[in-house]
Amino acid sequence: MRQWRLLRTGNRSPAENMAIDEAILIAYGEGGGVPTIRFYGWNPPTLSIGCFQKAEREIDFDRLRERGIGFVRRPTGGRAVLHDRELTYSLVVSEGDVPRSVTESYRELSIWLLEGFRRLGLEADMAARTDGIGRAGRAPAFATAACFDSPSWYELVVDGRKIAGSAQMRSRGAVLQHGSVPLELDADKLFGVLRYPNEQERALAAAAFARKAASVNELLVARGRPPIDVAEAEQVFTEAFAAAMGAVLVPGELTEEERKLADVLVREKYGADEWNLRR
Repeated sequence: MRQWRLLRTGNRSPAENMAIDEAILIAYGEGGGVPTIRFYGWNPPTLSIGCFQKAEREIDFDRLRERGIGFVRRPTGGRAVLHDRELTYSLVVSEGDVPRSVTESYRELSIWLLEGFRRLGLEADMAARTDGIGRAGRAPAFATAACFDSPSWYELVVDGRKIAGSAQMRSRGAVLQHGSVPLELDADKLFGVLRYPNEQERALAAAAFARKAASVNELLVARGRPPIDVAEAEQVFTEAFAAAMGAVLVPGELTEEERKLADVLVREKYGADEWNLRR
């Protein structure tokens, strides 16, 4: 069984969360880190976008500020995610420890999530590839700004609805995968801060999203089970990770090097408009 460092860093600002994830990745790649799983939260609730999204075109920043929602661009791909009532995780491991294929590495690094849902009484499956959205009967093209509206390779679904989203990047011989497991979903809150040509399109996109995405507590209540909070979810998925990955989890802290790297990344990258608004 392999040792993994377990980090519980609590609620952090949007810039801090992304900076810490990248700092752990850099430190690992430079030989100063260990395989790590981190659980964390967000203060304030935050809209994150993928590194290739066009921020000004897709996000209504006036609405974002009015609602007190934070904002950050992730170093990974994907679409917009509202981080609020959810369990957020990140994994950092050597690139040599996962398949070279990105899609296969997603599968390998997501098996523990399946185990976590099983322990909650939810039978999740890994989604096969989809053709995305935009066809007849699906959400309007504008909805593509938001994540969770359709599953992609090896993302997790329950009853055909997406229940977890993850994204990945590789650098310096190391892999970062991070993602979210929503305990609650608020489609109106998410779609209220995305740009749409009119309110009808916004309402259609939010309704389509609600049909294709699911939250843990919605599914638990539908099965006659009590809802859970973030602390309970974190404990369940921590135990699931150890069991499914054959890992010995050793509670730890960020190293001094990681803290220093994170501080620099907050100032020069994730806390700066040059990065967050660059597209």
